[in-house]
Amino acid sequence: MTSILFLSVNPFETRVALREKSRLVSYRAERHRSSSVVGNLYKGRVTRVLPGMQAAFVDVGLSRDGFLYVREAGGILDDFTDIFRVDEDPGPSEVVDTDIGDLLRQGQEILVQVVKDPIGTKGARLTTHITLPGRFLVYMPTVDQLGVSRRITDDDERARLKTIIEEFGGGGWIVRTAGEGQGGVELESDRRYLVQRWDQIQASADRTHAPYLVHHELSPVLRAVRDTFTSAVQEAWVDDEEAFEEVLEFLETSDPTLVPRLKLYRKSTDLMSAFGLDRELEKALRPKVWLKSGGYLVVNQTEALVAIDVNTGRYVGTKSLEETVFTLNLEAVGEIVRQLRLRDLGGIVVIDFIDMEESANRLEVYQALETELEADSARTQLLPMSDIGLIQLTRKRTRPSLDRTLSRECPYCHGSGRIKALATICLEIRRELLAALAAELGEQVSLVVHPEVSHYLQGPFRELLRELEEVHGVQVILRENPVLHQEQFEIIG
Repeated sequence: MTSILFLSVNPFETRVALREKSRLVSYRAERHRSSSVVGNLYKGRVTRVLPGMQAAFVDVGLSRDGFLYVREAGGILDDFTDIFRVDEDPGPSEVVDTDIGDLLRQGQEILVQVVKDPIGTKGARLTTHITLPGRFLVYMPTVDQLGVSRRITDDDERARLKTIIEEFGGGGWIVRTAGEGQGGVELESDRRYLVQRWDQIQASADRTHAPYLVHHELSPVLRAVRDTFTSAVQEAWVDDEEAFEEVLEFLETSDPTLVPRLKLYRKSTDLMSAFGLDRELEKALRPKVWLKSGGYLVVNQTEALVAIDVNTGRYVGTKSLEETVFTLNLEAVGEIVRQLRLRDLGGIVVIDFIDMEESANRLEVYQALETELEADSARTQLLPMSDIGLIQLTRKRTRPSLDRTLSRECPYCHGSGRIKALATICLEIRRELLAALAAELGEQVSLVVHPEVSHYLQGPFRELLRELEEVHGVQVILRENPVLHQEQFEIIG
């Protein structure tokens, strides 16, 4: 698979894009004034303990207090696989029978890590189970678990890596995907670096008072390189010389084999535009996403869940109806997973495939979706397809979706995506004019409206103005103002 990584840096934002098979599959924009805090470690102060929710609020110095559940506040790691894809599943989550009041008290100072950015009115999600990612390893000093990334599929390689980390001792260790093929020397070097960093974090926490930022995650550029720039990436382009040197220094220390693949983009044109990524992004983020066959997806992100609807569109097939919808559903699977990754959608996702009569076809579509999701770095849980073609899945969310990052709620429709029909506006105008006449506004009034409304009043609704003039005896002088919103109008006596 041909993969290219793009890193665009300026004083205001950092953009990271990943293209696979000539298609944009991942895009992240991080504004420097509102950078992600995921991964940051804070010395926080418990401000409120909530026995009814078995949780606590913790002041870590952000605009809103963070939220800490009881399962993330004690010595129990509730779901190990929820944080990392590991070789060994610890089985069902342990039942947390510890009371939050036994673990925390108001005013207590604790070391916590952010696992989910503040989203909307919700504060950051916190944990006391610290994770420190390196180039090849992840160190978890507060738990005792060993594992290997599920993306490393060779059994012999998994066993070799497991043998190496079993000798580490002290805390939990995960071999990341980038650790595949690495020798004991490289992994040991990463281990020493992470242990040293943890010692520094502890020392800093000991000499400070809450709230205090004890450890800052890597810059967006280095974080993208650490997490995305693997042996599967053929090229990585950086358009800022300072950032390029920063990445170069990082790779020379962590993985020198990737240095020749690092490229500095020197042209004056924008990096993302030069490679056509901005156009791809604009198309991909529309609610309607067209498929090559002529079918299309409709992606709706709501407060509660993400709904994805598969439609036949212009695709009519060549054989039976069952064959047509089965073929289209299979085609939709790849695009659905691409959209999940590209838009960084999380939480509950409901996919409405076109109804298929044959159970074998439903199973094949389900298995295809399961296979495609293996390429997604975010953890997902997939439920079986229902008889009516619905599939529900959950995708781990750590930060606001791309849509929430790049856009804001429409001040006119307030997030509904709809505005009043022209006929509705015209009838509102009639009611307002009649109310104005009752107040003895005068025999002549000026009505200022948006051009679209004006055309409607002189076309399909021309009888409305005629009624006002002939029945109610008022002359209406129609004026257009393109600056007005369609729903706005002014009545001037």
